[in-house]
Amino acid sequence: MKRLSILALTVFLTLVLSVSVLAATEITVWYHSGQGGEREVIQDQVKRFNSIQDEVKVNLVQLPEGSYNEQVQAAAVAGDLPDVLDLDGPFIANYAWSGYLYPLNEFVTPEMEKDFLPSILAQGYYQGKLYALGTFDSGLAIWGNKKYLDAIRARIPKGVDDAWTFTEFMEILKKLKEHPDVKYPLDFKINYGKGEWFTYGFSPIFQAFGADLIDREKLVAEGTINGPAAMAAGAWFQALFEKGYANPNPPGDTEFINGEAALSWVGHWVYNQYKDALGDNLVLIPMPKFAGQATGMGSWAWSITTNSKHPEAAWKFLEFILQPEEIVKMTNVNGAVPSRLSATKLSEVYKSGGQLDVFVEQLQTIAIERPVTPAYPVITDAFATAIDNIINGSDVREELNNAARSIDEEIEYMGLR
Repeated sequence: MKRLSILALTVFLTLVLSVSVLAATEITVWYHSGQGGEREVIQDQVKRFNSIQDEVKVNLVQLPEGSYNEQVQAAAVAGDLPDVLDLDGPFIANYAWSGYLYPLNEFVTPEMEKDFLPSILAQGYYQGKLYALGTFDSGLAIWGNKKYLDAIRARIPKGVDDAWTFTEFMEILKKLKEHPDVKYPLDFKINYGKGEWFTYGFSPIFQAFGADLIDREKLVAEGTINGPAAMAAGAWFQALFEKGYANPNPPGDTEFINGEAALSWVGHWVYNQYKDALGDNLVLIPMPKFAGQATGMGSWAWSITTNSKHPEAAWKFLEFILQPEEIVKMTNVNGAVPSRLSATKLSEVYKSGGQLDVFVEQLQTIAIERPVTPAYPVITDAFATAIDNIINGSDVREELNNAARSIDEEIEYMGLR
């Protein structure tokens, strides 16, 4: 009888374990192969998520970053998208418009949404629905060499409201140009090459002048990307290269590090490299005030696809990696700005008073998302082409007119207005 009871218990436990295994919902997650540290964190997060619960099992698939968008697009057309994928922020609207993304609104509580940076929500929303949330955002500002700034008696702004005025900025550039050790006052990272950097890094100049890439309400580029304010922005930008304030053909990525440039107009991602090179001479300066102020924003974010048969299970995983503690695990290795306010408080460099808190302040006040429209791919291509040609001396009016024409033709073709 005792042996029978043991046998029955064994059978019972086997059945329980089998049901438990069968009950686990499997989902597939695609992600781009970014920095080594990023890969290690997401792999560790998946491993821990799978181990702490038995309801959802995540199968993680890594795709090369260089061809990531092309592979995702091909899978979308073929109906082979995974349950979860990460997308570069500016392309979210295009995928949502195409019907590939599942709205997250039913999962995200008002309290949770309120904790995210406004920039994260701006890139994730399309036509009133939230389609993506990132664990981090990006920041654009000016890095300065304090040694040179002290030499010309330039003040170091303390925050967004205290930023350099246009007149002050130009006077600083002029004095830096006269400094015997400064070859170029301002490094624009032109070595990154024509592409998304040109839109991310330089459209804020146009927006600070009072222009934009398109009229966001009417979805029209004509009169906006080539309007008077845009022409003024383009002319100012081109003159910096013509007058030797910036190098149109930098040999590499070392101008600021080796002291040839006094200022560097770039993002958060150079912090460790710059800090190692300059030490206490490295200062972070908010974007200057032109007619207004603007900064770049946007980064990779997580989405659930409409191809998923288990959106609730997919959200369970996203909810895990979007916890403040998990967010900081990621931003500690990639240096990006934590996407939630509660997470910034856990970060040594991004918390209030931290070395990089200017980025957080800017993302809450002067960040402008790249146009949230399905036509964004052609918008960024047209703008980057115009910028590239303007840097190399082409006529500003002609280049911006060409950009306006290309954008409006594509918007018309897509039937967006």
